[in-house]
Amino acid sequence: MKAILSIKPEFVEKIIKREKIYEFRRKIFKKDVESIIIYASSPVKAIVGEIIIDDIINEKIDILWELTKNNAGITKNFFYEYFKNVENGYAIKIKRLNLYENYLSIRDFGILYPPQSYVYV
Repeated sequence: MKAILSIKPEFVEKIIKREKIYEFRRKIFKKDVESIIIYASSPVKAIVGEIIIDDIINEKIDILWELTKNNAGITKNFFYEYFKNVENGYAIKIKRLNLYENYLSIRDFGILYPPQSYVYV
C-alpha cells in the first residue's frame, strides 16, 4: 500500500540531497505502507516523487533523537518543538527516493485537498 504525505519543500530538498533520511511524524499509518508519495506543500503544491520505506522507528522522543540526529536534516530545537507534548514519535527511514520527471497534481490521485497528515492511495 502507498500513502501520500505532505512535506514542506525545504525538507523535500534535504531529502533529495540525502541530508535528511528520516521523515518524522507524530502519528503513523495504521495499515502496512511500503512507499510514500511526496506532496511538496506550498508554494510548490505538487506530487514530486515517491519514497521507498526502509524502516519505521517508534521510540520515546529522547531515544528517537539519539538514533536519528546524524541524518535528521533538522535541528535539535526543531525536533523537540515538533514533538512537544508527545511521549513517543516516529521516524520513517528513507531507503530510496524516486523523483518524478513531471510533477503531478494531487487531483491526479483523486484527492481534492492535500492531507494534513497522510492519506492512503
